[in-house]
Amino acid sequence: MLSKRIIPCLDVRDGKLTKGIKFKGNVDIGDPVEAAREYYEQGADEIVFYDITASSDKRDIMIDVVRRVAETIFIPFSVGGGIRNLEDMRRVILAGAEKVSVNSAAVDEPKIITQGAKAFGIQCVVLGMDVKKVEVSGTIPSGYEMVIHGGRKFTGIDALWWAKEAENLGAGEICLNSIDADGTQNGYELNLTAMISENVRIPVIASGGAGKPEHLAEVLTKGNADAALIASMVHYRTYTIEEIKKYLYEQKIKTRMLW
Repeated sequence: MLSKRIIPCLDVRDGKLTKGIKFKGNVDIGDPVEAAREYYEQGADEIVFYDITASSDKRDIMIDVVRRVAETIFIPFSVGGGIRNLEDMRRVILAGAEKVSVNSAAVDEPKIITQGAKAFGIQCVVLGMDVKKVEVSGTIPSGYEMVIHGGRKFTGIDALWWAKEAENLGAGEICLNSIDADGTQNGYELNLTAMISENVRIPVIASGGAGKPEHLAEVLTKGNADAALIASMVHYRTYTIEEIKKYLYEQKIKTRMLW
């Protein structure tokens, strides 16, 4: 069995680490470079960096912060936010990222997924999905809708359809974020995670809602996720990554251990 990955998420706004609840009320809580170093030393398997206002502000990603983080850690590093074209992908990879996450741009211009996969390999292209639970309809048969531009724009696109379509276009991985669960620390959206995981062949990273190690155990088993994204529970120092992995080990869930 492949090891499950534990991935801290650094949401960055104006160069500072920030955290909100359901994409609202963000508060600056620290320096993303220092946080990346701390989580790397604790045993994180990867780091995810999102410039959360680059797309909505229609500006370039803060490449200097990306470069500083990449120089600090020696584990896979995924970067998203403000990625609009192949050249943006190239800049991020040259700055030290192993993976590029596309979300809003992929919905607006799906060909960016295929272009990125051809240029850098499918393992480098992560589809970011921000998803909101809605009423089941003919347009949204799964009951989950894609939302872009930092949760500001509903697309009318069914999340399950989009996950399968993006896989066909060349995405190598999906980072699946539930807007409803985001920042609540009440647990991941298990139904959403299981639905996507069971209908694609590529790895799925569960995101949104982690508050305690039990939540990770649930989403990695019942949700069938390949990895779990965490933020609040480590940003506020409620748990260390070592503590989380020890708990998962006790639950017989395989992760990469440092001891």
